[in-house]
Amino acid sequence: MSKNSRRKRRRAAQRGVGNVNPKYLVPTRLDLWQQRLADSDNYWAPERDKMDHREALYNGDSELRPLVPGDTKADGTTKRTSHVRNIIFENIESQISSSIPQPKVTARRKKDEKLADLIEHFIRNELDRQPFETMNDMAERTVPMQGGVGFLVEWDNTKRTHTTVGEADVSTVHPKQFAPQPGIYTGIADMDWFIVKVPTTKEAVRRRYGVAIYNEPEAEPEIRSSGGEHTAEDAVTMYVGFELGEQGGINKYVWVNDIELEDLENYQARRQPVCSKCGRVRPLPGQVIYNNVQTMGTQVAGQISPEQVERDMAGHQLAHQMAAQAMLGEDVMPGIGVDPGAAPEQKYDGGPCPWCGSEDFEDQEQEYEQVMLPIKTTSGIEIPGAEAGFDKDGNPVLKPTLIPFYKPDVYPIVLQRSVSVYGQLLGSSDVDAIEDQQNTINRLEQKIIDRLIKAGTRITLPDRADLRIDPEDSEKWYIGNAADRNMIGVYDFSGDLQYELAYLAQVYEEARQILGITDSFQGRRDPTATSGVAKEYSAAQAAGRLESKRVMKNAAYAQLFELMFKFWLAYSDEPRPVSYKDFKGETQYEEFNRYDFLEQDADGQWDWNDQFLFSCDTSAPLASNREAMWQETRLNLQTGAFGDPTQTDTLILFWSKMEELHYPGAGTTKKYLEDKLQREQLQAQQMQMMQMQLQAQQAQAQAMPGQALAGGGMPAPGTNPQVSPAMGG
Repeated sequence: MSKNSRRKRRRAAQRGVGNVNPKYLVPTRLDLWQQRLADSDNYWAPERDKMDHREALYNGDSELRPLVPGDTKADGTTKRTSHVRNIIFENIESQISSSIPQPKVTARRKKDEKLADLIEHFIRNELDRQPFETMNDMAERTVPMQGGVGFLVEWDNTKRTHTTVGEADVSTVHPKQFAPQPGIYTGIADMDWFIVKVPTTKEAVRRRYGVAIYNEPEAEPEIRSSGGEHTAEDAVTMYVGFELGEQGGINKYVWVNDIELEDLENYQARRQPVCSKCGRVRPLPGQVIYNNVQTMGTQVAGQISPEQVERDMAGHQLAHQMAAQAMLGEDVMPGIGVDPGAAPEQKYDGGPCPWCGSEDFEDQEQEYEQVMLPIKTTSGIEIPGAEAGFDKDGNPVLKPTLIPFYKPDVYPIVLQRSVSVYGQLLGSSDVDAIEDQQNTINRLEQKIIDRLIKAGTRITLPDRADLRIDPEDSEKWYIGNAADRNMIGVYDFSGDLQYELAYLAQVYEEARQILGITDSFQGRRDPTATSGVAKEYSAAQAAGRLESKRVMKNAAYAQLFELMFKFWLAYSDEPRPVSYKDFKGETQYEEFNRYDFLEQDADGQWDWNDQFLFSCDTSAPLASNREAMWQETRLNLQTGAFGDPTQTDTLILFWSKMEELHYPGAGTTKKYLEDKLQREQLQAQQMQMMQMQLQAQQAQAQAMPGQALAGGGMPAPGTNPQVSPAMGG
């Protein structure tokens, strides 16, 4: 059954319920999002058709587009060429850059400079951890071909280590996978909603959402490849919709065909599983429970009031704390009897609710984080823990410090455009720009091939000429009549291609000029550049024409870096290790702790500091040219930028820089120099100690010359007594 058939059946069933007029029926969330998807597909259909055509041209399509009506075969089909000189592929591939933009984070306030450096180092670590090389390689071809590409940022809470929970993952989104809101071309941030089509498998959907969809067909095989060929049986398309919420925030809706998988309002808010029966938050596996009272923050719903849960939790924890203090002889609150055994502890190992035994949990938003124990940040700010007190009944109460959870409240996708075009969501396509030139070159190539095949020598003979060819040696001809010899004509069809080849070169150069690609940019010899300065000017000219693409790439990565930071600030509860190399080439280790970005205003309210400017390091493209950087570093050494070139410590600094630039063998040379420096320092220390000992001996001998004599005043054997200058030397 098709998707449309299932949709019609469901809607017909809705109309048949009761005596309600169909026009008063409120569409379900699934109906709403399916209608949005249909509207977007209809709007996006012309652009999606172009995408398949562009991919075909990039892969070397041999079709010859008709230039005039009737320029086809006799049966009306398009002509094809037997040989394709793929200038589209060549010019796109010549622009491919393996350089990944590096982050540059600037603090708005001077006191935040250290935090800005920490964010920058953390992002660089993430660029190494995630497969950005693969994503960049695909984006470098998709952007000039289709005009843009998307980057989707998600927080995957299933990725856990023994110390951390969750990771921020980045993935690429092909324009085929994107279903935007119709009529909005200024940017994704201006849309009320959009949809991402995610190619996945039925088993993956079952593992993630617990829903079996084994009987569902693949709705859109074309998003996997051009034409949708070779689609696996287990393949299925999952639709993920994002929309702006009524009260702010971002809503998320996920479905497959006619099956709803997830409907989350304000999905970027923190959520915890809450017991549907008693209203207590489900503990984490391994979390300690005192007297069946959760020791960490609690989100309450249902039958028990927040005050009751807070009193139960705080009373038992406070009693246990004061009992321990009493056992150590410390003062506790007067009038309160404590018992060390009043708070037995247990660990939650998963399963049903540890308080009421219910197995029914539902996710609920959590606006505040409850801090029970004091937290001291590296910036010197101390977040107080829970404070002890009493309720109106005289029971001990422990009130935690409430900190609002950080919410990104932004769409999780970033769009990288090629060259911006007014009225288009995606940028201009290089394939569209030189498609005419590709078609012309295909025709010229086919014409040249036809002429070369037909070229050669042609012989004419009279109809009744008496001519016989030797069957064993075809070069021997026998003429029966001598008069026929004069009637043999020889014609040479050499196939003059002078004009075709000249026009072919002109069209090829025309395509390169449209895209701004020169010989210097492609690494070829530039015949127009007669000097080094001319070559530099030619390369700069090419770079200037392609500058717009680099600017758009850097702008997209800057947005991506900011989005990744906001996700870490929102969800990375545990400190994350950060490593980087300082100016000496030595590895330094730090931690990214989201509490370092917590501030308290004059009114005592806690807030998160996300006021940082994100951009891309402009020196990164230069750093990608290792040969140039090696030469520049050598020049710095020779000019004394690192210090005295003859000193070992200067050479160590030099080879540390070369190691950062991945110079072959730099690490080995650096290690040898470090060992040499240690030996030199040890030798210097030994020489210094020997000199100090010698000076001490000389000073002692000069101060007490009489003691230098052995026994009754005679010099010791083999020694010369020191004579004081005052005695005449």
